[in-house]
Amino acid sequence: MAIDAPTLEQTRRQMEKRLDRIIPTAEIRWKAELVYEINRLKKERGAIILGHNYMEPALYHTVADVVGDSLELSRKAAETEADPIIFCGVRFMAETAKILNPSKTVLLPAREAGCSLAASITAADVRGLRERYPGVPVVAYVNTYADVKAEVDMCCTSGNAAQMVRTLESDAIIFIPDEYLTKNVAAETGRTVIEAGSDIPPGESVLISWPGRCEVHEQFTPDDVYRVREQFSDAVVLAHPECRPEVVDAADFAGSTSRMISFVRSSKSRRFVLFTECSMGDNIAAEVRDKEMVGLCSIRCPHMNQITLEDIVRALRQNVTVIEVPEDIRERAKQALDRMIAIG
Repeated sequence: MAIDAPTLEQTRRQMEKRLDRIIPTAEIRWKAELVYEINRLKKERGAIILGHNYMEPALYHTVADVVGDSLELSRKAAETEADPIIFCGVRFMAETAKILNPSKTVLLPAREAGCSLAASITAADVRGLRERYPGVPVVAYVNTYADVKAEVDMCCTSGNAAQMVRTLESDAIIFIPDEYLTKNVAAETGRTVIEAGSDIPPGESVLISWPGRCEVHEQFTPDDVYRVREQFSDAVVLAHPECRPEVVDAADFAGSTSRMISFVRSSKSRRFVLFTECSMGDNIAAEVRDKEMVGLCSIRCPHMNQITLEDIVRALRQNVTVIEVPEDIRERAKQALDRMIAIG
């Protein structure tokens, strides 16, 4: 027997229970109407909503059918039979869904939702690097646009970057575009970092870096970690690998957003500080009630923040914004993404 969708009143009560002390009650009450309408439209259209770990709690815990990091959401996008796919993330993530599942309509519920890191490198830049370093393999962080992915050998996420590097039997690897992730991966894999344009030192294993940075993670400093330890001596500090190496070194744990969540769930510690986009701390706090997420982070990604409940309603009603990737680019980019997903 089919199960009826929750009524508006049931939706409101469920949100109040899950998001109590996370967002104000008044906000829950007016957002409940949006959540109810999204779930109604989603069922009516046979849609699936994918939500990145950086989405706001009122979205993350209510309308998303699947939540996770870039790798998890890429896998789900590749295998889903639902249509349309509503991607609550940023544009390069929605492009990835379209690359992996081209027969489906992919909607980005925002007009732009770009990314400072993805914007830091172009396909022409990659071709220039290949000319400067002929025969050297190129690994691109998944935080890149489709035309860049089409120019590289393989993609990676922050969770499997080191593993991807280890699979390549090459003394030199071009690793783009995040310079901090490059340095952190180099430290993990025992390689030296050289800047793009530099000569490759003979006999050394190197990663060739590009000067791209995430506008959120580059704001964290080692002093932030030290101040946390002064105020909360029992707090466990977690940092994303897009943070500068000095922050990663000062933290207790560094990993992808999904690895951070798993760490908090399994840890015996009770108090945590996350050095990443601040919505994720709220999302964990709503789920893991016996742990305390110290609310010192106030840095929201301005691009992730463009994804709202109101715009999801608009996307479901008006089919906006439709993501398209030219077929010649899509086919080449898919090869790089398939290698990322296969290694995991």
